[in-house]
Amino acid sequence: MKKRVAILISGGGSNMEALVRDMKASHPAEPVLVLANNADAGGLAKAAARGIPTATVDHRPFKGNRPAFEAALTVELEKAAPDIICLAGFMRILTPEFIARWQGKMLNIHPSILPLFRGLHTHQRALDAGMAVHGCTVHEVTGELDGGPILGQAVISVNAGDMPDDLAARLLPMEHQLYPAVLRHFAAGERGPVSLMAG
Repeated sequence: MKKRVAILISGGGSNMEALVRDMKASHPAEPVLVLANNADAGGLAKAAARGIPTATVDHRPFKGNRPAFEAALTVELEKAAPDIICLAGFMRILTPEFIARWQGKMLNIHPSILPLFRGLHTHQRALDAGMAVHGCTVHEVTGELDGGPILGQAVISVNAGDMPDDLAARLLPMEHQLYPAVLRHFAAGERGPVSLMAG
């Protein structure tokens, strides 16, 4: 029985596409929902074109009431009955209560080599710190921001003269390799970390 995967997005969904492309016949999981907090998220059309069910829970009407927003998210998720939830550029902070509901089932990809540079503006912070390498991490989501168990990491070199956009552009293809590899392992019940390095 394949694991059922719901993918949460806020924008174009490039990591969502990478995950879905990898979920072929031999994969231990299958996509059952792409859920966005923004009806204009480009990833919704991409998912629909692949025949994947989609849903939108716009966060804006819930301004100031995060629990109500998350309750609406939960309604859509429970309809899809996912075994695994992948956050793929989902730009909303989730409450501890929501995270606890899906504890052990929710993955996220973060653009730094955790535990370095939790939170935002990771590329600029890596440059400011004089890092020789940068990367991304897939981790389980817990109540601690970007602090859950690490399931995989990919590393790129930082070159002289790099700007944040340069790092972001070189890192994105590594994200598209790492996240599917980790999901494949996770869905198969494997928790050993996946490591990738740019050639």
